[in-house]
Amino acid sequence: MASAAAPSPLPVATLSAPRAVAAAAPHALGFPRRLKPSTGVAPRCSLRVVASSSKVDPVEERAPVAPLAGFPVPAGASPPGPSLEPQPQVSTGTWKWRGYNIRYQQAGTSGPALVLIHGFGANSDHWRKNVPVLAMANRVYAIDLIGYGYSDKPNPRELGENFYTFETWGEQLNTFCAEVVKSEAFFICNSIGGVVGLQAAVMEPQKCKGIVLLDISLRMLHIKKQPWFGKPFIKSFQSLLRNTIVGKLFFNAVATPESVKNILCQCYHDTSAVTDELVQIILQPGLDPGAVDVFLEFICYSGGPLPEELLPLMKCPVLVAWGEKDPWEPVELGRAYASFDTVEDFVVLPDDEAPELLNPLVQSFVERHS
Repeated sequence: MASAAAPSPLPVATLSAPRAVAAAAPHALGFPRRLKPSTGVAPRCSLRVVASSSKVDPVEERAPVAPLAGFPVPAGASPPGPSLEPQPQVSTGTWKWRGYNIRYQQAGTSGPALVLIHGFGANSDHWRKNVPVLAMANRVYAIDLIGYGYSDKPNPRELGENFYTFETWGEQLNTFCAEVVKSEAFFICNSIGGVVGLQAAVMEPQKCKGIVLLDISLRMLHIKKQPWFGKPFIKSFQSLLRNTIVGKLFFNAVATPESVKNILCQCYHDTSAVTDELVQIILQPGLDPGAVDVFLEFICYSGGPLPEELLPLMKCPVLVAWGEKDPWEPVELGRAYASFDTVEDFVVLPDDEAPELLNPLVQSFVERHS
């Protein structure tokens, strides 16, 4: 098992609890920001900047996205396939896990398996501009984590404490690989989906061939990152959100088309990408019964693993990519992950909203480790 070099110190949050939750809410909601075989010891990371029992039940097919022609390809990366080659159709299916319905999307019939994991509050539609392109050379799956998207949202109060945790989602991901993908896979992860991918790889390392972490969540609301004098106040504020009407009022204020659009315009460098379609992709599943309880449960989840605790345990190659203009988790903080021996590369993307940059970066990583 590879060991980690001492990473640059990751920051301790200094926001008060209300300000911290408010600042983290857009990122916690998971608003999409477009976005050689391993020997057990990964090479030291380089830093570079890219130039500008379950049953599978397919129920739907979507028309392929138009080919992404004429876009620049990052240095050292190869495109997923000829630009004029028709892209595979994306089908949507339902998978039963622990008795719950889990929605997923898939495309491609050959090549390595890729499983795409969304951020908090988002869903597999987050990857709508990635799945059909990557499926030209791979078998691609995108999953809705339990509690999010169009997967079931069991009430955490009825399940007891500690259901919506990274261990739960890690188990879900590994079981999905065993029962649906039916092979080892590369995990392509965004935001808190990155912590899910890392946790799954720690739990069952034989299932993961490699991980790409796009703007992985720093988990700044984690209890370990709070100053000692703020910890009691944060626990009290979390209890207020979870156990009183304040939490639902907070959620209702965020879960509107106007609020979602305003927040997306803050985090998207190119605001023309904030379309009504994108707003609905984010908003609609959040209006499902039970979504507010899951949202508040995660906002109040300040324990569990941190990325810097999981990265040293990786037995597969890891690539970290970070958007240069990420407004909530700045690249300057993310650079601390470049010092881990298990991270083979840290790539700064000028615009993490651009699939024409991310797709070839992912494809190049997969080709190196297949």
